[in-house]
Amino acid sequence: MQIAATARNLQGTGASRRLRISGKAPGIVFGAGQDAQKIEIDHNNLFHALKKEAFHTSILDLDIDGQSSKVVLRDVQYHPFRAQILHIDFQRVDENTKIESKVALRYENADKSPAVVAEEGTVTPLITEVSVLAAPGKTPEFISVDLSKLSSKVIPGLQTVKAPNGVKIIARGSNKNPVLVSVKLPEAAVVAPVAAAPTDKKKKK
Repeated sequence: MQIAATARNLQGTGASRRLRISGKAPGIVFGAGQDAQKIEIDHNNLFHALKKEAFHTSILDLDIDGQSSKVVLRDVQYHPFRAQILHIDFQRVDENTKIESKVALRYENADKSPAVVAEEGTVTPLITEVSVLAAPGKTPEFISVDLSKLSSKVIPGLQTVKAPNGVKIIARGSNKNPVLVSVKLPEAAVVAPVAAAPTDKKKKK
C-alpha cells in the first residue's frame, strides 16, 4: 500500500492547526538510524486508508516528495469528538526487522460449536486483538481462531492460538493464558404458573 506525503518545515501548535484547516494531517517519520522527519499528508486520503486493516499491519510505501521509504504505522491520534486525525507516526523498517504490532483475532465456526448447537449458548469474544512480534512482511492482517469445538466446559485460552510461521504472540501481564471468549448459557429454570388458592368452604350451621 502506498501513501504520498510532503515534507514540512513549520512546527508548533499554530502551524499544525493551520495545516489541519487546509485539509492536511501532520505526521512524523522516524527510525532506521535516520533523523526524524516531519511530514504532512492529505487528510481525507489518510482517513480512508486508516479504515483498512492492512494499513495497520502491512509495510507501507511512504512517498515523501518523490523519495520512497518502507514504513509501518506506529501511532495515530484522533480528535476526541470530530472525525479528524490530529497526528500520525510512522517508523522506517526493512524487510527483516522484527517489530511488535497489534493483530486482530478473527473467530470462526462458533455457530457450529457444541456451545451454540447443543447448549444454545451465546458466545462473546473477550480478546479481539493480540500483540505479535514479526517482520513486517510476515505480519498477518488477522489470525483465525477455530471455535468449532467450543463448549461451556472447554473454553480456549490464548496459548491455543496458532500463529503463522515467523510470528510470535506476546502475552502481557501475569496471566499468560487468558480465555478468549465467554459462553453464556440460557436460564434453565422456567417459572411455573402460580396455582390459585382454594376458596374456603362455608361452615354449616
